[in-house]
Amino acid sequence: MVRHTLEYPKDIHNTVNRYKHQAVYSLTTIHTFINTTPVLHANTNLHKVSFSPSPEDPFPVILPLIGQMGSFSRPSASLGDPLECYLHGYVSSRIMNLSRASGGKGLPICIAASKVDGLVLTLTPNSHNYNYRSAVLFGHATLVEDLDEKLWAMELITNSVVPDRWRHTRLPPNAAEMQSTQILRVKIDSGSAKVREGVPNDEKGDLGNKEVLGSVWTGVLPLYEQFGEPVPGPYNEVAEIPAHVLEYRESLNKRNFEYAGAAARKDAPVKKKEPGEED
Repeated sequence: MVRHTLEYPKDIHNTVNRYKHQAVYSLTTIHTFINTTPVLHANTNLHKVSFSPSPEDPFPVILPLIGQMGSFSRPSASLGDPLECYLHGYVSSRIMNLSRASGGKGLPICIAASKVDGLVLTLTPNSHNYNYRSAVLFGHATLVEDLDEKLWAMELITNSVVPDRWRHTRLPPNAAEMQSTQILRVKIDSGSAKVREGVPNDEKGDLGNKEVLGSVWTGVLPLYEQFGEPVPGPYNEVAEIPAHVLEYRESLNKRNFEYAGAAARKDAPVKKKEPGEED
């Protein structure tokens, strides 16, 4: 049976306008970026949402949060399926209070994730670049009130720190922990991603200049996240480092190293001519 790749429909919010040839709308790609980025950034225009413009605080707010894509109603759903984004935070933080006070569909919110995979060094300052992966989601946030869904989301997010970490901790969370923790469920309206992989690319004029080619080093410096040797905490009494920690460290280090190296050797992205666009 053929499985079709689902994509977020293009709309006014998520359509990539610059470097369209690097745009990705695949649910699998976008959800993977979100789930493999340790810190997400959430943005909401406080005044637009709260309807209380204040000259003393005119700025939108961007918050670093921990989150994961998932589906409480369909736990077996894959990253290629429509999912919600669950965000973890403190019960009385501003974003939680705004979500609590919002009506209708919930608090309008934008979630961003970015990874840098290499520094692309070219002949001219203007053409320097990064190899990178980025994703943006647009949706509406509401508080998770159901206890079963809240515990499910807490386990989902904890296991995103280190897979299988939840069951290797003191369980269940106590009353104080449950009361101080709030989970946001973001129903996604749209999303998009942008990816740059490949070697440097420069203008034809510079590529034909032997003097420039002979004096400027070009190439890619692969960049990747790596975990170091585990350092026991001051009150740790467990002699051996747990297997789930060591296995995750080894697998992630290997995956990140291989991806950044492969991205540095791919052909440079080629700009596709848009309909009606002249050379």
